[in-house]
Amino acid sequence: MSRSPLPLTLALDAAASTPLHAQLREGLRAAILDRRLPRGARLPASRVLAADLGCARGTVVLALEQLTAEGYLTARPGSATRVAATLPDDALPAPGPIRRPGAEPAPNLSGRGARLVSAPARRYMAGPGVPDAFALGRPAQDAFPFEVWARLLQAEWRHGPTEKPDPRGSPALRGAIAAYLAQARGVACEPEDVIVTAGIRQSLRLLAELLLDPGETALVEEPGFPGIAQALASAGLRPVPVPVGPGGLSVALAAAPAAEARLAVVTPAHHYPLGYAMSLENRLDLLAWAEAVSGWIVEDDYDGAYRYAGRPLAPLRALDRGGRVIYVGSFSKLLLPALGLSYLVLPRGLVAPVNQALAETGPAPPGIGQWALARFIEDGHLAGHLRRTRRLYALRQEALIEAARRHAGDVAVIAPMEGGMHVIARPGPAWAAALTDVAAAAALGRAGISAVALSAYHAGPAEPGLLLGYAAVPERAIDPAVLRLAETLRAVPITPVAVSA
Repeated sequence: MSRSPLPLTLALDAAASTPLHAQLREGLRAAILDRRLPRGARLPASRVLAADLGCARGTVVLALEQLTAEGYLTARPGSATRVAATLPDDALPAPGPIRRPGAEPAPNLSGRGARLVSAPARRYMAGPGVPDAFALGRPAQDAFPFEVWARLLQAEWRHGPTEKPDPRGSPALRGAIAAYLAQARGVACEPEDVIVTAGIRQSLRLLAELLLDPGETALVEEPGFPGIAQALASAGLRPVPVPVGPGGLSVALAAAPAAEARLAVVTPAHHYPLGYAMSLENRLDLLAWAEAVSGWIVEDDYDGAYRYAGRPLAPLRALDRGGRVIYVGSFSKLLLPALGLSYLVLPRGLVAPVNQALAETGPAPPGIGQWALARFIEDGHLAGHLRRTRRLYALRQEALIEAARRHAGDVAVIAPMEGGMHVIARPGPAWAAALTDVAAAAALGRAGISAVALSAYHAGPAEPGLLLGYAAVPERAIDPAVLRLAETLRAVPITPVAVSA
């Protein structure tokens, strides 16, 4: 049997952090753009290429499918895969004249805009270029079924959009979410109760503008994710922090602010960042408060599916009999951050007002990917992925805690959490008394370790600590990363504080 060898050398590194299919895709793309693979060149069959590279055929198929979808390759049934005659890069416009930096006039910002850009930069979630160890908000990319996802996306592209984007989200996706929540989270709802959004901040702004007037009070958790308070403030509300204890937020501790507020945003299943589960007593008190003040509760169930001690806790929404709980979930932490899709489950009385508001204001969430996500859920891939990653994350948390005990017990003490995707490292006996968690996080960042200061989640004074995400860190990488973390914390120079005479 004759082969059609590639006129280039490709090597895949199984030990690299980049998946094999991505290595192959980028290697082929570079060869095409460099003309080492000329236009019209015939590629070997996927089985032949897989044998030559020593990888699975599925790895090759995924790389070829992605390049075909991007327009670098052409494939027809019964015919060989070839380099496209016209490449996507050919359609790019010719570069215009280079504009020198500083040539544009400085923008005239609003007072709110000036305050926003002058605020100190804080990184709460992982973005591009942030090290996997120990970035927050990043799921395990090595456990995601990219082959399945690529096939579904390709099928969606083949079908193409069949209707105008719905500001409420794709009907197929809304139906799939409703069915999944009823089965997996005990949230009884209909597809019309579900609204697909671009994230919790967009959801909060919409709800705040619809349900409350500017200047009204909203209760938020202390500590809590700062983006929540920021979104409420940007909608004109006055966020009031309520201290969170081992039983979660207690509305009884809010005292006077609770009497004035008509909105509360909580994380009952797994408080962010301390990890507490809201007690039944506090849940019932919160529901009674909402009934008494004709208020609303936004339940952010951002990672309630990840619980390692027993079954996941039932959402607050499952206890709601008065139609006061708005349930919020996200696919970014469960699947892929790039998806950028979240959802609301509305009480029946809010469905019509929210639909009307969306029709007036929009915008519709990103349309591409919604059909694929609906199929991903309907075909059982989401449930299977959550089962696999629940076991995987429990093992990775255990590995992180054990590595910290062996390598870093003198500078960082980590207690296990019953769920979630991060742990908190508290100062150990050798942690320098003058070392703030902000300075510690900065030093770790310079050493290639991602950590976020616990104090960044507090509105007021707080005990120091570091949030470490472990979901995206393979077990083999945990031990050396913890060792580097410990060495860095021991070596952080302390800047003496000048004392005036």
